[in-house]
Amino acid sequence: MEIPVFTVDAFTNVPFKGNPAAICLIENELRDDLYQSIAAEMNLSETAFITRLNSMDFSSGARFGLRWFSPKNEVPLCGHATLASAAVLFYMRKNVNPVLVFETLSGELYVRQHEESLIMDFPLNKPKPQDQREIKDLLKAAVGDLPIQDVCYSPTTKKLMVRLADACDRSELVSLRPEAESLLRNETTGKINSLIITLKGAESTQSVYDFYSRVFAPWVGVPEDPVTGSAHTVLAGYWSEKLKKKKMLAYQCSSRGGEVKLEIRNDGRLDIIGQAQIILQGTLKI
Repeated sequence: MEIPVFTVDAFTNVPFKGNPAAICLIENELRDDLYQSIAAEMNLSETAFITRLNSMDFSSGARFGLRWFSPKNEVPLCGHATLASAAVLFYMRKNVNPVLVFETLSGELYVRQHEESLIMDFPLNKPKPQDQREIKDLLKAAVGDLPIQDVCYSPTTKKLMVRLADACDRSELVSLRPEAESLLRNETTGKINSLIITLKGAESTQSVYDFYSRVFAPWVGVPEDPVTGSAHTVLAGYWSEKLKKKKMLAYQCSSRGGEVKLEIRNDGRLDIIGQAQIILQGTLKI
């Protein structure tokens, strides 16, 4: 069996930045253990598998199956690998449709082109306040002695969001080095699959970003996720209320960096807007 495979850097307009994802084009469904073996071999935060539906090919079809796997398990929602999947279909397979529909574990996800960007129609997962006392050891492992302003949790995505106090600056967020072993040791309930640490953008004319973030997900085999769209479904729900904005520009402060535009729609869903660079194509031989 030969499977076309691509590596795509998502949420960036230059190679070797943003978040890399492996994208596989699948003619027919595979066994779950084979999906997982391929994802472990790719060893990126996510590997996405696009499946043809209704006998349409990858250039003319408008609707596809889409599944995402981390190196350890299948995940219910992944933004950067969805962006990367659409990039492969639009840019490499020259798909003729204005909108692509992906059938996923999180329902139907729509992606369309707009100039040099791709726009993803995603659910909005507003987080709920979390009692810090219940997870004080995990918070200590995550941010040390930095002051915390808010802690929220999204049960839908199993993401814990920690907002640093406004007295902190971007350099302190960038300098954080939480140890994966310590995070795993202090959260064993299965309630959390990733940790988002976020900070409000500086209120100055020189700051173009509304907020910053970093994401750590050792529970799914990803010590730090460079730029993650699914985390922004939680961040957008939180920051839109705090900033009183429907349109926001965010920057994820990983070593690779990445820029994400967000717009909360009138129907309560979220447009996540970003660019993608395809840097590698090849063939998996199984």
